[in-house]
Amino acid sequence: MAVIDVAGFVADLKDHAVDHQFHVHDERHFVETYSLRQAWEVDLHPEEACGGPLDLHLSLDVDPRVLLTFEDKVMESPEGDEPPEGLTFPLQFTWVLPPLPKGPDLLVLATELAGIGGTDLPLEVSAIDSFASVTDAAERSLTIVARIEIGLDKIYLGQEQLCDVLDRCHDVSTYLLDRAPAWLDEL
Repeated sequence: MAVIDVAGFVADLKDHAVDHQFHVHDERHFVETYSLRQAWEVDLHPEEACGGPLDLHLSLDVDPRVLLTFEDKVMESPEGDEPPEGLTFPLQFTWVLPPLPKGPDLLVLATELAGIGGTDLPLEVSAIDSFASVTDAAERSLTIVARIEIGLDKIYLGQEQLCDVLDRCHDVSTYLLDRAPAWLDEL
């Protein structure tokens, strides 16, 4: 039996996201048969954005070597000892907007989002300009990514709640939703 119930953690994370005003749309679980590496993906967005234009994608990558190392250390420890620290799984949040006819200034956007995410949720802002034809104006596709590390010791002890992270994710989502109509030229 596994020391950590990763599927249970993901289910709890989805329930917790709902408590923080997110709406969960879909979940996928992938297992690589050769290495047994696993990935969980959850599609969600703020409750007020059910009709779009913002999507938020959450992904958890589970390296079996990290999980087995943690399990070995827990099994080797005397009963009642604290679980080992320092072993983590990466958790990534990705916000995506449709192509934006009037895309934002990336430096201004990155600066404003840095104030929202703070040091607990560092945000990476990127964009791709696409041209349907040579004579058309560029359409900017915007992507914002946040990566954090989830401590296996916190999952094991049931202490990894992610309240602050989910609140900041909601704040980032709200910020993007408030500005999306101008970027989509819907004003």
